[in-house]
Amino acid sequence: MTVIRPARDEDASAIGRIHVETWRDTYAGILPDRVLVEMSSGMESSQWARVLGSGRDHVVVAESDRAGVVGFGSCGKARAGALGFEGEVYTLYVLPDHQGQGIGRLLLTELFKKLQADGYRSALIWVLQENPAGFFYEAMGGRPAASRTERLWGADVAERAYGWDALT
Repeated sequence: MTVIRPARDEDASAIGRIHVETWRDTYAGILPDRVLVEMSSGMESSQWARVLGSGRDHVVVAESDRAGVVGFGSCGKARAGALGFEGEVYTLYVLPDHQGQGIGRLLLTELFKKLQADGYRSALIWVLQENPAGFFYEAMGGRPAASRTERLWGADVAERAYGWDALT
């Protein structure tokens, strides 16, 4: 059984590990190899410890009674207000071995509840254009809302946003 709960300070290590594992699995061949090779669970864990300690964003984890923390997500105020969405899902990652089991759906639903509790009525999420999870966001009711190309890690990276006009 998997439960979704607010992340605690002691989850930073698991979140950092999941962040690295999912990026290496999902973005191999999409992002420059050196970016993925240079990622470390320790560095990511430290960054997530700061996020959790700040209390600024909502962070939730998916915890399996057999495998521990297997996924996480975070959300808060939209960073690109010009697009007309109030809230934003910043991250949503599930370990590859646990994908396709409904955990992403549970996490996204909980993040939407957090945004609604903060008074946000709409939300978006940015994903890499080549991320194969785009179908998931469409299945969850998201619509293509915007696209952009950013210069990250010395490479042009195409991104697209999926938006939900109503978080109901």
